[in-house]
Amino acid sequence: MFESDVHAYLRAAAGGDAVRVPPFLARFDEHSDGLFFNYAIPDDGARPGPRDVRELAGAFAQRGRTPRLEYLPAAAPAVEAALLAGGFAAERRLPILTCAAAPPLPAVDGPVEIVRAADDALLWQVARVQGEAYGMPEATAHDVARLRRVAARGGIVALAVDAATGEAAGAGQFGPLHEGVSELAGVGVRAAHRRRGIAAALTAWLTREGRDAGITTPFLMPEDDGAERIYRRAGYERAAEILHISRR
Repeated sequence: MFESDVHAYLRAAAGGDAVRVPPFLARFDEHSDGLFFNYAIPDDGARPGPRDVRELAGAFAQRGRTPRLEYLPAAAPAVEAALLAGGFAAERRLPILTCAAAPPLPAVDGPVEIVRAADDALLWQVARVQGEAYGMPEATAHDVARLRRVAARGGIVALAVDAATGEAAGAGQFGPLHEGVSELAGVGVRAAHRRRGIAAALTAWLTREGRDAGITTPFLMPEDDGAERIYRRAGYERAAEILHISRR
């Protein structure tokens, strides 16, 4: 089941520091209170009661984090009602897209080279590009360390460089592989280089590299319709839905 495979990947991506709060697994980032770095995933088929929800919220509160989950409702249909009864509110529902075959590399406006970022100099450029593209604070050493861990655990971090100027133009990444599954995330392009086809090229390049690395089930979560159109041009199609839900 696709939804269960994605859940298994998300749990594995949480790493060894994840905290078990039955029937949930929670991941926390001690360096950042960013919502996308701190969230829980329910067990497949979980049926949490009021006490379970209170204990989960308490685990987040103890760490100064917003109680929050990211999960696929189809894999745990009873969870949303329990969370809503416990004071949570849905933030948004996003489609999850996947790609069945390695896509061709699309044309890009102007010379652009895509390289695999492995050393710190390139990882700093990736962190700065992603920060600018997503309106985040200036990149820090912790952001680079996070990318370094992705690469060290078998993930793929990519940097798109404007070949004419040498300027970093875009970036993206695949997380570490888990049983053939990996998430393509962080695809972003600096404002000065948008509308050149760089995001679609990064998506296709990463997907092809991922296939060679053993990724049989790539997936991603587009932020909006515009992003979804870009990913569809790179061969991705809708397969499921993910819910972001929190208690503020």
